This record gives sequence, C-alpha cells and structure tokens, in this order.
Amino acid sequence: MSLDPRAKAFLEQMTAAGPVPLPTLDNIEDMRRAMNLMVNEWAGSSPTVATVEDRLIPGPECQVPIRVYTPEGSGPFPVLVYFHGGGFWMGSIETEDSACRLLTNAAGCVVVSVGYRLAPENRFPTAVEDGYAAIRWVAENASAINADRARIAVGGASAGGNVAAVVALMARDRGTPRLIYQLLMYPVLDYAFDTPSYQENAEGYMLTKDAMAWCWSLYLRTEADGRNPYASPLQAKDLSDLPPVLVITAEYDPLRDEGEAYAARLRQAGVPVVCKRHEGAIHGGLPMDMGREVWQEAATALRSAFWP
Repeated sequence: MSLDPRAKAFLEQMTAAGPVPLPTLDNIEDMRRAMNLMVNEWAGSSPTVATVEDRLIPGPECQVPIRVYTPEGSGPFPVLVYFHGGGFWMGSIETEDSACRLLTNAAGCVVVSVGYRLAPENRFPTAVEDGYAAIRWVAENASAINADRARIAVGGASAGGNVAAVVALMARDRGTPRLIYQLLMYPVLDYAFDTPSYQENAEGYMLTKDAMAWCWSLYLRTEADGRNPYASPLQAKDLSDLPPVLVITAEYDPLRDEGEAYAARLRQAGVPVVCKRHEGAIHGGLPMDMGREVWQEAATALRSAFWP
C-alpha cells in the first residue's frame, strides 16, 4: 500500500524543518529535551482521568518513578504496567502521558507508567530490571492503587515494547507475577538489521536504520548482550507459557518484520496472538491523528483481555 497521506504530509513537514542529527554523548541531554518537547507537541491535548498520582517505588538499585492513572469507578480495576518508547535513551513518563490517559479511560483500567532508567548512563539490563521491579511492586501492592493483582498486563511502544516483552519473559522465568496480557506496539525485539523491512525502510520514514543502530550502541554494554533474550526477545529459544499478546506493526517501519516474526514464533509456541500491520503507516503511527486510532485499537484489546 502507498504511504498514508497523513504520514506523507507529516514526513514532508519534517523534511522541510531540516534533518534531525543523531545526538552525541556530549549533547544527549539537550537532544532529550528537544525530542521530548517535540513528542509532547505531537501528542496534543491530554484526556482527563479520575486521578493521577506520581510515586517512587523500590527498584533494583534505586527508587523508580511511576505515574498511576485511575479511571472513574469504584474498582478494584485491572492494571496495565506501561513502558514508554524512546530508543532506550530518551522518552519519559511525560512523553506518553496523553496515551496513558487515553488507555485508562478507553480500557477502563489503572495504568502504571514506569520511568525506567535510560542509556547510556544506565545500560542493559538496567531498563528491564527496573521494569521487572515495577511489575513485582504492582502485584505486591495492587490494593494500594485500587488494582486487581489477578489482572495485570504489560505494554509498551517501540523500546518500551521491548521492555514489556522482556519483563513478560522474566515473569515466566522467575515464576512471578502472573501476567494475563502483553501489548507490544511497534516493538524493538532483535539486535539485528538484516530483515527486508530494515532494507526497504532504512531511511525516509522518520525512524532510520542508522538511528536504530545508534540506539542499540547506547543500550548494550557489549555485542554479546545483543544475543541475550532479555535484550533481544526474538532470540529466546523458548517462547511458550507467555501471556496472550497483541503485536502492532507499521508497513513503513524498519522494525516491522521483527515484530511480525515474534508474533509468528509466539503463535508456534502456543501463545494466543493477534498481529496487526497498519498499512501505509510509519513507526509510531504518527502524526497523532493516526496514533489515536492505534491507541483505541490497543484499548479495545486490553478491555477484551481484562473482561473475557
């Protein structure tokens, strides 16, 4: 399918504004601020939810910030533990505030957004260990946030999709907590750049092959880390006994094929899978008018998982 006209117009605006350079270790904080501001502008207005609370919870080495969104109603509610995107080096609880609010209302669940530590200051496996600490905390303290510990899902977009997929593996491998669903949106799932979608969409569609290579270089300590299934879930030998999953991919995204390959492997392992490719879309479904369609789709899947 040809590029969605909305995505095409968005990319033309980006091109007219000039190329966005990859950050360096010297200017990474400046680039984070600039990119986070840009993402917040794309997100548009934030829906109102019943309550929003910022907390600090115990992590593996330090406290981890979370933001708890609660919908209208009496509860206890099912809960989605959500991990933001940003290539492992940027993004925050703030950058996906609007999306988390939308999911809270549309799925009728508590959303716990996790501010995991970022690379390169904190390299693999810091982000996923922070993520696992967050799902453990939610399971052990569900009543404190008006949540139901029997209905915990994980989700995330892009690099956050990686964290969500990995913490689901960790929960299975470590025996706790029990998760009932995974929401993986445009996920990063493999330290490899050899798929057809990486070749077809290497540049020109916002997320580039070079940018992804740079993100991985910041995240991993060594090349060997890239073969660890807690960095590259697609390289896990065993994908059985994982929660049901919705995998969302985009046609014009370098990450398209690894997301679809992961869905295929999960299905082969007996995991219930829905894999939806958005034709004509770019990574992240931007601009936000396209993005809202995807978030509504995600909320519908969550609602079905929480109330089967």
